[in-house]
Amino acid sequence: MVRLRVPTDEDAIAWHRAFAHPDVMEFHGGRAAELSVYEELTARQRRHDAERGYCLWTVLDEDGRVIGFTGAQPWEREWGPAGEIEIGWRLGREHWGRGYVTAASRLTLERVRAAGVPGVVAMVDARNTRSIAVTRRLGMRLAEVFRTPDSRHEGHCYRLDLAAPARGAQEAAAPSP
Repeated sequence: MVRLRVPTDEDAIAWHRAFAHPDVMEFHGGRAAELSVYEELTARQRRHDAERGYCLWTVLDEDGRVIGFTGAQPWEREWGPAGEIEIGWRLGREHWGRGYVTAASRLTLERVRAAGVPGVVAMVDARNTRSIAVTRRLGMRLAEVFRTPDSRHEGHCYRLDLAAPARGAQEAAAPSP
């Protein structure tokens, strides 16, 4: 259904276009960032992938079109889960509601687990019901409620232990009667 790839220079342009819709940016500052922000972001993600084995990957739909990103990177702010690995996602508005984020995020979890990451967090604005639903589909648990320093909005920190067997794996490994 979806594929992930390390972002290219051209993906900066695609992300800039895909994220220009106000609904997409509602919980990310309210307005689209300049193209230069995405150029720097895609370059940084290429470095993350080369150095760590994970990044914010470009999400491609079944036709190979760029529809957004999903992936993981270190939480670098002074507040919140400093030093932990955060997973995140963002899609162009026209691609919402098709299961792309959940499918791409599951691929992300497989990749970060394979890279040796023991657990991840997802920092979500408490008003963002769509992203909260994704965290639940991924099996994440609400670990903390906080206020963001800049906007003072309530946020949620969701956690997932990647060292534990994936959901359903324990049942599959159990001997049959």
